[in-house]
Amino acid sequence: MTKEELTLEVIERLKKEYPDAGCTLDYDEAWKLLVSVRLAAQCTDARVNVVVEDLYAKFPDINALAEASVDDIEAIVRPCGLGRSKARDINACMKMLRDEYGGKIPKDFNAILKLPGVGRKSANLIMGDVFGEPAIVTDTHCIRLTNRIGLVDGIKDPKKVEMALWKLVPPEEGSDFCHRLVFHGRDVCTARTKPYCDKCCLEDICEKNGV
Repeated sequence: MTKEELTLEVIERLKKEYPDAGCTLDYDEAWKLLVSVRLAAQCTDARVNVVVEDLYAKFPDINALAEASVDDIEAIVRPCGLGRSKARDINACMKMLRDEYGGKIPKDFNAILKLPGVGRKSANLIMGDVFGEPAIVTDTHCIRLTNRIGLVDGIKDPKKVEMALWKLVPPEEGSDFCHRLVFHGRDVCTARTKPYCDKCCLEDICEKNGV
């Protein structure tokens, strides 16, 4: 089976296993996803979903966060870790959205990348989930599982994994595929325990690299 064939088979099997998989960060407005994805660095999505409730209770919109002091934001987001840098980025990002984009997220990958605290992973998440554009979100689950399955060969750098997957994954499948990898990585192909290969829908086609 070629890498292209393997990729398509993995996509189809995960689609059947996790038909409704979506973003695990809670948000009801696009700018809130920007905030959450910044807080999610080295923090669980579950904790972020709890912390942002308090954040939005005090600062309910872009303007409120733009005008807030970094200290006040940090006091709320500290449980997510790296509180100072995350608070500074969130404040600066909201100011940029307010002052340069009329309170809207720009629908351009490179423009999103220029927002404070936003890297390729976050920009792809926004492009896929907010704008429905082709996206490859190379988070830790994506990097770990695509290497283990054999879609990429020993690549750990997120951008290099992203570039490799763009050549294999149909553009319209990328965003959902990455969401499904998150669910599969949490439920079956786990990182902190031995993976549950006996109940994995990919067991017979996975290379099991590093297992």
